[in-house]
Amino acid sequence: MVFLAFGISAAITVFLAIRLSIYADTIERKSALSGVLIALLLGGATSLPEITTSVTSIIISNPDLAVGNVLGSNLFNVMILATLDLFFRKHEIMTYASKENRYTSLLTIFLSFLVAASLFFNIPYHIFGVGIDTVILIIVYFIGVKIISTYAAEHSEGEKQEENLQDRGPTLKRAVVGFSVAAVFIMVFGSILTISGDRIAVITGLGASFVGSFLVAASTSLPEAVSVAIGIRLKNYKLAIGGIVGSNLFNLLILAGTDVFYRKGALLSAASSSHLYTIVASMILISISLFSMSRKNITSSWFYVIPSILIIACYFIASYIIYLNSAT
Repeated sequence: MVFLAFGISAAITVFLAIRLSIYADTIERKSALSGVLIALLLGGATSLPEITTSVTSIIISNPDLAVGNVLGSNLFNVMILATLDLFFRKHEIMTYASKENRYTSLLTIFLSFLVAASLFFNIPYHIFGVGIDTVILIIVYFIGVKIISTYAAEHSEGEKQEENLQDRGPTLKRAVVGFSVAAVFIMVFGSILTISGDRIAVITGLGASFVGSFLVAASTSLPEAVSVAIGIRLKNYKLAIGGIVGSNLFNLLILAGTDVFYRKGALLSAASSSHLYTIVASMILISISLFSMSRKNITSSWFYVIPSILIIACYFIASYIIYLNSAT
């Protein structure tokens, strides 16, 4: 029964992620919203299953699972982008990254640094049960998003007018409604996928192993993987990249929001310091992807794929180190 639930929810989640990407592409082309806001919306929608997992972890009094779910998802997301970039290497999708994509990655790295500092110094102070570090994280998040959105709005008017001449896909109203409905259902079925994946890991005896963790991480990140692949198929490379960087940024907001539900003090103070390895690894991988987005004058396809190969290699090295530290 659990395997059937996993298979059905996986199929439905893939379908919903495809619809989300198509609707996001349409909204980007036919609305006045900037590409960075659409990417953040797409990233937020595909990250909705992480909300359920994190809140459930708090309900069962497991702050480590809540923190590890979000930070591990960010690590896995960058690996997804690198893998698909390697697979579609002829498109050289990272060369299409916008300044907004790069700024979003920089903001994610900075917020990750704040999380790493909190884990390292183990700051116990809180306001009404919400950690001081979480309050700072939320403030910096919204200030950063506001700055990036303002910049995007000022520099994308000409592009938007030119893109709006293309009239493919559903109407704007249908796209907005479809995106909203798909987002709700992807949270439902994505959560079933995650829960059933975790249950399969326990049943098969893989729950505490690297393979079990990989299965759960893959389950929560399936929507992101599909959205990137569809963005590439639609030749909307900025959206494909933006979906991942937006998801990583939104995941940190989920981490902050989870602290609100945790009523025993500061969430990060209650979490294991071993998560420091995960957050530092994600910062390294995001930095490599940022380098890949920022390169100019790429001389050969082999030179182009080096960052993606490096990200994939670093992911498995980091995962092994994290596994060793979590096992001790």
